[in-house]
Amino acid sequence: MSKIAINAVKDLKAAIISAVNKAVENGELTAAEIPDFVVEIPADKKNGDFATNAAMAGARAFRTAPRKIAEAIVNNIDLSATYMRSCEIAGPGFINFFLSPKYYSDILKEISSKGEDYGRSDYGKNEKVMVEFVSANPTGPMHMGNARGGALGDCLAAVLDKAGYDVWREFYVNDAGNQIEKFANSLNARFIQEVRGYDSVEFPEDGYQGGDIIDAVKLYINENGTALIDSDEDERKKALVDFALPRNIAKMQSDMKKYRIEYDKWFFESELHSSGAVKEVVDILKEKGLTYEKEGAVWYKNKEVVTELLKKQGKTDEEIEKLELKDDVIIRANGNPTYFTADIAYHKNKFDRGFKTLINVWGADHHGHVARLKGSMNAIGYDGENVHIVLMQLVKLMRNGELVRMSKRTGKAIQLGDLLDEVPVDSARFLFNTREANTQMDFDLGLAVTQDNQNPVYYVQYAHARICSILKNLASEGISARECSDEELQLLTAPEEIELIGHLAAYTEEIILSAKSYDPTKITRYVTQLATLFHKFYNACRVKVEDESLMQARLALCLAVRSVIRNVLEMFKITVPEAM
Repeated sequence: MSKIAINAVKDLKAAIISAVNKAVENGELTAAEIPDFVVEIPADKKNGDFATNAAMAGARAFRTAPRKIAEAIVNNIDLSATYMRSCEIAGPGFINFFLSPKYYSDILKEISSKGEDYGRSDYGKNEKVMVEFVSANPTGPMHMGNARGGALGDCLAAVLDKAGYDVWREFYVNDAGNQIEKFANSLNARFIQEVRGYDSVEFPEDGYQGGDIIDAVKLYINENGTALIDSDEDERKKALVDFALPRNIAKMQSDMKKYRIEYDKWFFESELHSSGAVKEVVDILKEKGLTYEKEGAVWYKNKEVVTELLKKQGKTDEEIEKLELKDDVIIRANGNPTYFTADIAYHKNKFDRGFKTLINVWGADHHGHVARLKGSMNAIGYDGENVHIVLMQLVKLMRNGELVRMSKRTGKAIQLGDLLDEVPVDSARFLFNTREANTQMDFDLGLAVTQDNQNPVYYVQYAHARICSILKNLASEGISARECSDEELQLLTAPEEIELIGHLAAYTEEIILSAKSYDPTKITRYVTQLATLFHKFYNACRVKVEDESLMQARLALCLAVRSVIRNVLEMFKITVPEAM
């Protein structure tokens, strides 16, 4: 809620408590401690602007029927110090309240005074939060899952910032371990095939089959020749990885920048190995008796740790048994740590840097990794409950109702770079935030390039541009917006005006709810509805009218809507056009 809305609830609660006390004093209610009750916005506005269950909650304490308690409250309530103009009893004892015109005028004044800061709150108390997202494997190009994860992660970070958190964005680069070994083997095989012929060496069964490996090898040969064929295999692999990996990472960074994503840090897994951080977590687990050796490898007692974690969460033995939990290798028989070991060290590093809450945006295929990561944090002395995972379902690319797998330009599987070449960044960032992460998404390429109201981002941008056009047209006639008095703003009484201001009032609360649920899609839905309500207002209420005071009040409402739309679009790094 806006500050005005928050004050409205606070003042109304105080008035209800005062009314109960008066009812006790005059004998309408027996003396008792007032139980907790809520004041909330009803789902159906026919039931008032605010409602309370105070009478229902007090039935046991006052040993009286809720309806009689409600009557006592209504008989004794003084609304003069609140934003409420009246109240009425509904059903068995609910009390509905109706807002006065001053509430709506004060909302518009608050938006005008706060400007770009409207919607910002101190809910997060400046708590340090890290959002790690995308973190794509650097051995190949980024795909559609990364496109969705990038938009969701970046916009979630923006929402958390607006809600008062100290937010840090991070990309984890897996530049060490098994996948780099596979990368080296793949590059090496393709290099030999390019130089000596396709049949000269068998490609590794678990190698990376993508055309990007061949492209990297051809680029190396074009720049450096084929002399590397005579080198020692390990030397050749290192040279090829040292050539290809930085280029892949640079392409990732370029694509992210094009996608308007700026990270505070690109964290390299290799740093964990070189600093001894990976060895440190292994030593900690050994000291705590949470490892054992088998077949030359070091194993972590994941089953034991996660079982204890799940029992604390209330899971039954039967539910846990169905998960078929297993222990994990943390040091392979060849002496190399596994990816999971580095992951434990990385999250320990995050906590050690002072972050209180860790948020990871992962693909849904990582579902089974959630509990073991949380458990591993508990195992080494941190609170796994402060690790939050946003699991993201798959994206299907569609065009004209048909599934699209290949890029028209390259004839290969569509990559993030291909998407951004075809689809405006505004559309990609907005559309990927129209469906909650835990739902599968069909991304319509045709819709994304459409410049009409069927495209949600165009629809919202058009509402902003329409307001700018209204102001420009009036300015051409010598009419400009001025500051309005309370009396003038209270001329806004049409249902469309009241509904629109009420939606504006909810913006700050929507930001907080979005931050609490780690769901930035709430904000795209909010701003889409705001655009809808504005168009509804525009079609029902002429802005330019003979009554100058009413015209100025409606201009003030237009400016408030424009301000909030701009706030949302700029927060999500989407352009804010003044003409379309």
